[in-house]
Amino acid sequence: MLTAQDREQLAKKGISEAQITDQLASFEKGFPYLQLEAAAAIGKGIMAPNPAQYLNAWDEYRKGDACIVKFVPASGAASRMFKNLFEFLGGEANVPTTDFEKKFFDNITKFAFYEDLDAACVKTNGKGISALIEAGEYKAVVAALLEGAGLNYGQLPKGLLKFHNYADGARTPLEEHLVEGALYASANTGQVNVHFTVSPEHRALFEALVAEKAEKYAQKYDIEYNISFSEQKSSTDTVAADMENKPFRNSDGSLLFRPGGHGALIENLNDLDADVIFIKNIDNVVPDRLKEETVIYKNLLAGVLVTLQKQAFEYIQLLDSGQYTQEQIEEIIRFVQQQLLCRKADIKDLEDAELVLYLKNKLNRPMRVCGMVRNVGEPGGGPFLAYNQDGTVSLQILESSQIDMNDAEKKAMFEQGTHFNPVDLVCAVKNYKGEKFDLTKYVDKAAGFISYKSKSGRELKALELPGLWNGAMSDWNTIFVEVGLGTFNPVKTVNDLLREQHQ
Repeated sequence: MLTAQDREQLAKKGISEAQITDQLASFEKGFPYLQLEAAAAIGKGIMAPNPAQYLNAWDEYRKGDACIVKFVPASGAASRMFKNLFEFLGGEANVPTTDFEKKFFDNITKFAFYEDLDAACVKTNGKGISALIEAGEYKAVVAALLEGAGLNYGQLPKGLLKFHNYADGARTPLEEHLVEGALYASANTGQVNVHFTVSPEHRALFEALVAEKAEKYAQKYDIEYNISFSEQKSSTDTVAADMENKPFRNSDGSLLFRPGGHGALIENLNDLDADVIFIKNIDNVVPDRLKEETVIYKNLLAGVLVTLQKQAFEYIQLLDSGQYTQEQIEEIIRFVQQQLLCRKADIKDLEDAELVLYLKNKLNRPMRVCGMVRNVGEPGGGPFLAYNQDGTVSLQILESSQIDMNDAEKKAMFEQGTHFNPVDLVCAVKNYKGEKFDLTKYVDKAAGFISYKSKSGRELKALELPGLWNGAMSDWNTIFVEVGLGTFNPVKTVNDLLREQHQ
């Protein structure tokens, strides 16, 4: 099936023939739905702790010599953010007709990019925004915003767009994340490590913005930044298939590969040498006046993490020593079941040696604490108690594609869930000996999914790897903590910037 040209292509990308075989097999057989026990809720998998109980734990931890990193997936283009405006630009109407279009133009002066857009309009049309609108040339304004002759916002990543206005100038999400890092992720050395995953074509723009802005925030918060970048690895791309599940080929006969989705970033995460890693999406930022709630909950999540990790380490060391009592074993079982929310129905049937090995395996793995917000109808995955391949039940973040919506009971669980995932994680990725876990060994490879796309008018099937906070972290110890809704303010469309939280 594979030609000499194919093998050369695979070698350049760092992809093995076995991987291609496995991926094509996935198109054939599909992916199984996860088996659910229940949607997680307060008192049933989601903690609602008093922040004061854990804030000191994080403050004390930061006084040590641990390496803390803030990890920000930032490679996605902002094109979907401007979907409605692209439709207006390509549509027949020359004036705003939809509510979305009218809202955009009625409030155009409120956007942080307004002054830049006005200058771009003068450059491309010889007239500013107000003159163009007065003349009914609405599409010229949108073109100046989205196209390369103007601001090119339609092709740039969200991290480089101006989101928020301040007295000393507008800020991009990248800058807001630098400020956040200074507020909750600084080490005792005063260093703040921030890592952005970016696309190759935009890396130079990110680096230029950091070179221009980072020192300003370093001085303001009296810290030192260590800012790094990585790109999604070519080896994590997945082969596309045709409708017969054969490799999809380009017009020149080469195999078509597509990015494997955000689950590919488990490789980037795995490359970081850190003790604690914060993960948060690039577009979920707020102005300084609203950051206090975010900082409190970030400190809370991190405090829960280091508290539970410390206890897990003590239990592993106790089991390693061989010097433990039956009462201590029962205490460890309760910790795994009640604190780490990992249960095994037949645990009482295990022989002593099997039980100790089981407990050590469950304790000695990466740990993540995930913030969960009350469900207010936003799209996104949700928190569930799900069955794993080894027969245990544990906490998982699931997308709708992983749930059998034809099963009325499972569909009801998904629709009636009280919370959803805002992508707000704090992770511990080293073991009790201070050694890095190989995060790629904790991925549930059966948690990918298939979507339908097209290329040059031909239909194709695309394979997405298990999502970063879904299947890619399936075999981690997972804890869910309720966080305030004020910590979740994503920008999915340009008009979301008009919300009070972004003004």
